[in-house]
Amino acid sequence: MTFKKLLTRSFFFSLLILSLCSTLLFSACNPQQQSSTTPTTTQGNNEVLRLLYWQAPTILNPHLSTGYKDAEASRITLEPLATYDKNGKLIPFLAAEIPTPENGGIAKDGKSVTWKLKKGIKWSDGKPFTAADVVFTYQFVTNPKVGATSSGPYQVVKNVEAIDDYTIKVNFKDINPDWSAVFVGSEGMIIPRHLYEKFNGENARQAPANLKPAGTGPYQVVEFRPGDVVVYEPNPNFREVDKLGFKRIELKGGGDATSAARAVLQTGGADYAYNLQVESSILKEFEASGKGKLISEYGSLVERIILNQSDPNKATPDGERSSLKFPHPFFSNPKVRQAFSLAIDRDTISQQLYGITGKPTANILVLPEQYNSPNTKYEFNLEKAKALLDEVGWKDTNKNGIRDKNGTEMKILFQTSVNPLRQKTQEIVKQGLQTLGVAVELKSIDPGIYFSSDPANSDTVEKFYADLQMYTSGNNSPDPVAYMKYFTCAEIPQKANNWTGDNNARYCNKDYDKLWQESTQELDPKKRQKMFIKMNDMLVNNTIIIPLVHRADVAAFSNNLVGYDLTPWDRNTWNIKDWKRS
Repeated sequence: MTFKKLLTRSFFFSLLILSLCSTLLFSACNPQQQSSTTPTTTQGNNEVLRLLYWQAPTILNPHLSTGYKDAEASRITLEPLATYDKNGKLIPFLAAEIPTPENGGIAKDGKSVTWKLKKGIKWSDGKPFTAADVVFTYQFVTNPKVGATSSGPYQVVKNVEAIDDYTIKVNFKDINPDWSAVFVGSEGMIIPRHLYEKFNGENARQAPANLKPAGTGPYQVVEFRPGDVVVYEPNPNFREVDKLGFKRIELKGGGDATSAARAVLQTGGADYAYNLQVESSILKEFEASGKGKLISEYGSLVERIILNQSDPNKATPDGERSSLKFPHPFFSNPKVRQAFSLAIDRDTISQQLYGITGKPTANILVLPEQYNSPNTKYEFNLEKAKALLDEVGWKDTNKNGIRDKNGTEMKILFQTSVNPLRQKTQEIVKQGLQTLGVAVELKSIDPGIYFSSDPANSDTVEKFYADLQMYTSGNNSPDPVAYMKYFTCAEIPQKANNWTGDNNARYCNKDYDKLWQESTQELDPKKRQKMFIKMNDMLVNNTIIIPLVHRADVAAFSNNLVGYDLTPWDRNTWNIKDWKRS
């Protein structure tokens, strides 16, 4: 047995023993079943960085997944041309400089941008990085047979050409004020042509590099067990390899957010825990132990409920459910949707569950602040909700406690990912809807499946074989044009496009599409601001999406870990090359 395998096996055997003990101790004050993935005490180890992800990565190609956890794990190995820091400033990675009108990078007519690339960079397998890799990434992401989840921002691109080995030019179909939407941030990670050129089609998910990628980033993958563990070591070809803080990174997935938080904050068993969607009171209790600290940042993330505009219970002859051919039996009526929104107690959800980690919101676009609409509001009013349902003919005619109309009973399936906070949110929502006379069945799906974007799986957010579903999303750039494209007709996932696209509500509005298209060409910032606010209002005031909570992105770091610098515009691991033990 090699030293690496021995170290990993010893780590996870100890992890199991400690978790069993800590579960018994903690169960007296927390009824949730605790995971057996809490690691042993490791803080202070200067060679190994241990990361905990209760949503386990399942693929290391960020272009083939909607899951932030997959992008976080991929971001340790892959890089974009540039990214935005927390102040909205572009920071170059693979780019030699940020394009500007002054250096000739941004065309005066707004129809192209030219990027100069760093020279001498190699992939972790030793192959040279060139402009051909950037061009290929564009071809891969925009190939409809690939079904890339990150294709949205690239739809405004006419083509990408390599001027020479270290210069690329992005030509847009028309004037494009959001020139930095492509090849930037977590959706802009560049993949190696030499490993993917034979998998640029329907076989994209079969590429070996999805499980063991070659990257230009600081660390390389040496072991990956999807849904479980990723092990990284320094990339010997990284341009700053001598400055890296760790000889090994072990990313452990699975379990739950509560045990991940406890491992960093209370037991000192890990260095970093991702996406701590945990009740505020529990987080405060853990942090009081003094082993670690919580870092919260209000970025663009909004927990929301999606209302399915199609019928998840009907199927086409070829077996497609949630098809555009079958409108939803009651969500097609805007007053029914409004009634459902009125039955949701956002204040209780925010105050009792999220506390300092979230605040109620009526918008899905909350950052940058100038796009946060003043034209929306939320209200909890069960009597008004009942009156609306009565008005449109949904009444309990057979006296069984469930509203019905024309022989159809108002029964819904409400799904989300497995997470204690989300399950408690579901219960609050269910209570309000049952008061209206709605029968509610709750479903919790393993996040590795729910956010996998796997077209073969029926439990993904894209398939949406339910009436309501809940998750968090937000814009990945200070310019929200790519995010607001999520809700256009072209983004509806369906069998014909291999279930790709972010518009899982199946919302299709030609006026919305026209407004979004205009925003892609409008250069006046004030006019674009009004356009984005209007798009938000169309979705919220028509109750296509029910915003619940503006979530802080909460992570836990050990006290002796330094160098991290969170930004709402990229994944937390964006600058992991700077993470070190103090």
